Amino acid sequence: MKMHLTALLLACLSWPAQAMIESYRFDTPEQEANYRELIFELRCLVCQNQNLADSNAQLAQDLRQQVHHLLVEKQADKQQVVDYMVQRYGDFVLYNPPLKTHTALLWFAPLLFVALGVIWLLTLLRKQANPLDKETP
Repeated sequence: MKMHLTALLLACLSWPAQAMIESYRFDTPEQEANYRELIFELRCLVCQNQNLADSNAQLAQDLRQQVHHLLVEKQADKQQVVDYMVQRYGDFVLYNPPLKTHTALLWFAPLLFVALGVIWLLTLLRKQANPLDKETP
């Protein structure tokens, strides 16, 4: 009896994980290869630090479905899918956005934060190395 309850519990716990598996059909192996490349190149707009392949967010699922639709139904090539996604969601949808004036902050903000941290650290070290001079009598 205990074994049956354990098996039932494990089956119930694994059911949501099985529901997340997506299966798409492709007309050609090239379409499937393009799909796989695209879902690794496009960013989940909800998670922001995951690509579409790694994200389980509802929007990521919708975007994967849209990529499949564009490749299979619309017979779009890889660049057309990227252009469509960028036109609709902006350069932020690309996991590696191009360097443009409006994406410069995405590229240079980490360097700016490192530079500010180094300046702060040097200022702190300088203050500790040169304590205020005591007045001499």
